Amino acid sequence: MNIIEYFIGIIAGIIGGLGMGGGTILILLLTMFLNIEQNVAQGSNVVFFIPMAITAIIIYIKNKNINFKVAIPICVWGLVGTIIGSVLSTKLEIGILRKCFGIFLIITAIYQTYSLYKRYIKLKNRNNSKKII
Repeated sequence: MNIIEYFIGIIAGIIGGLGMGGGTILILLLTMFLNIEQNVAQGSNVVFFIPMAITAIIIYIKNKNINFKVAIPICVWGLVGTIIGSVLSTKLEIGILRKCFGIFLIITAIYQTYSLYKRYIKLKNRNNSKKII
């Protein structure tokens, strides 16, 4: 195991522990820096995700940060989606899979940028209203 693999694991673990989807970063880093094929990186992500998710669940339950009425139906339907996605990812060509993942990353980046912009505008408006009073 080389230093890059340690670094990738630590970064993905921190981001996953923060609840921001460390798997997305893990797949990106595995394909970019270790030249692992997309479908192998996604499979490796599952192996990585399971112990990280169990650890996070224990901590979140301990801190009473899970709404089970919302989480359980999402988990059930998420399992259905997981089966569909797993079957699709094994059937798609690597090039198409990479493009789909890239589109997902672009959409995520746009959404995050838009969310930050909305928060900025809200704070700016709040600060402007305080100056008037």
